[in-house]
Amino acid sequence: MDSYYHMSDLAKFGEISDEASELGQKFFDYYAAVFGEGELTEREKALIALAVAHAVQCPYCIDAYTRTCLEKGSNLGEMTEAVHVAAAIRGGASLVHGIQMRNIAKKVSM
Repeated sequence: MDSYYHMSDLAKFGEISDEASELGQKFFDYYAAVFGEGELTEREKALIALAVAHAVQCPYCIDAYTRTCLEKGSNLGEMTEAVHVAAAIRGGASLVHGIQMRNIAKKVSM
């Protein structure tokens, strides 16, 4: 079965600006600024991006930031821990929304 996602498409990301060059340039300028050295190192930002990529389940981002993390000096243990942080936040967010369910159930049951 053919996959919806093709890793070769990642290299085509810049093409997203073809019909909207001004907007694309603004995005890519912003993107470059965000990932540049600042209060956080480029390595730290790459780990955050890797974790977020897993939380939003973007296979292109997972591929890209796995490579970037390795290039910036992260090891597999750090990368795995970052993914677990994302999983814990995502799981916790799902569970805390259970309070909404409990509030509605309580209201309906009255």
